[in-house]
Amino acid sequence: MMELNFDKMNGLVPAIIQDNYTQKVLMLGFMNEEAYQKTVETGKVTFFSRTKNRLWTKGEESGNFLNVVSIKADCDNDTLLIMVNPVGPVCHLGTDTCWGDKNEQDIMFLKELQDFIDKRHEEMPEKSYTTSLFKSGVNKMAQKVGEEAVETVIEACNGTDERLIYEGADLLYHLIVLLTSKGYRIEDLARELKERHSETWKKH
Repeated sequence: MMELNFDKMNGLVPAIIQDNYTQKVLMLGFMNEEAYQKTVETGKVTFFSRTKNRLWTKGEESGNFLNVVSIKADCDNDTLLIMVNPVGPVCHLGTDTCWGDKNEQDIMFLKELQDFIDKRHEEMPEKSYTTSLFKSGVNKMAQKVGEEAVETVIEACNGTDERLIYEGADLLYHLIVLLTSKGYRIEDLARELKERHSETWKKH
């Protein structure tokens, strides 16, 4: 185990807890030497509770454990960064993090967008731009994807980074609409890319 400096804070070191997948900071707690040792031995984050004056394994009552992936000390060996795979919400208030943030990456919004477009395709509400795209037919939708692709290329070559992101987002949105009209979802593209990656990896 690492040699940590527990002297600076009267036997405690702060432990920053970060999600290994999303990279979101989930919470901050404190460990004494015993809590640190138990964390290492069990693979579940254990703190020293200053209010209860005892060791406290996160999730011991709720079942929302913090499963340890890695533990690092900072340059002064007096602060820990612990990467975890959390089981459920982290905060006692029921939120994903102790700051009230959702524990997800921005890329996960693509699934929300796909679900929204699926709902538009199912309900076809009037005065909706997405509805108008579906009603225009596959050829028009495909043409719109082509137009957005060209605009994205133009911005990449001769425009600004801000406009590139803007046009790229338009391209992705219209592509999802086209996929939806054909009975597919953005996850189908992700699956294809994942399979290609796996096949490529095997060749190396």
